[in-house]
Amino acid sequence: QLPLAGSRLCLYEDGTELTESYFRALPPQTELVLLGPGESWRGCASDIERLLAAFCSQQGAVVEAARRLLTDERAPHRQKLLADLIHNLSENILAENKEDDKKWFEGLESRFKNKSSYLRHSCESRMRGYMREVSGFISNVHPEARDAYRGIIDLMADKLKSVKYNGCYFDRREEEEAARLCTAEGWFSCQGPFDRDDCPCKHSINPYSNRESRILFSTWNLDHIIEKKRAVVPELAEAVKTRDGREVNWEYFYQLLFTLDNLKLVHIACHKKTNHNLSCDKSRIYRKRKQTHEIS
Repeated sequence: QLPLAGSRLCLYEDGTELTESYFRALPPQTELVLLGPGESWRGCASDIERLLAAFCSQQGAVVEAARRLLTDERAPHRQKLLADLIHNLSENILAENKEDDKKWFEGLESRFKNKSSYLRHSCESRMRGYMREVSGFISNVHPEARDAYRGIIDLMADKLKSVKYNGCYFDRREEEEAARLCTAEGWFSCQGPFDRDDCPCKHSINPYSNRESRILFSTWNLDHIIEKKRAVVPELAEAVKTRDGREVNWEYFYQLLFTLDNLKLVHIACHKKTNHNLSCDKSRIYRKRKQTHEIS
């Protein structure tokens, strides 16, 4: 029913216009779009654009329609797709306070009044755990160096307290640090295994969105690129033992243990437990003592 003049045949996938020779070379069952004069097709991406637009403008209606379909659906794969769609569209990402999203706080202590306070607490707990590991290593330190090692532990503990245990990494309202890990809406992306620049599976999560995401986020790890147990802490102990009058650069070790200089946020599947085979920068283990000069 289309006029021959001006009509075109295109690939559904990307909108490529077909010539007769290209058409004959296509594999069987290739999906095509027949366009009349003045019509255009940019590929299936345009379908996705329309779908996303519908989600934004009629989110409630989409959720309700998906629920109706789910009641009669029997195929497991389609059931999962519909359930995931309902789950994702029912998120309450922008809610921050308990009274605005009570379900998110189910199972948590009553002292947590907003989402950021709980996530800051979670981060603080992880940092305290790292500090306990550093402190617990003192039995492996040479007896004559233990006092110096304790002194460095005290300096690190004071530093952590002064920055509130780096809880701002997980506070979407603390722009300077949080922006390095997430957006203002609270999305966190897996930064990939230590030996890759990105996550091959494109993991992402928003712990602010709903209770299930909050619980799943607790399984994500902060992965030390230069390993804490195999490299950083033993190197610190050795530095204290062999300092020979030199000043240990404890702030360098602090950065490796507790900051994003050496920490990657990763999905548990991307946390490689094998040896990273990376070591501390030898040139940064010690620092020059501040010298005082007499003025004649």
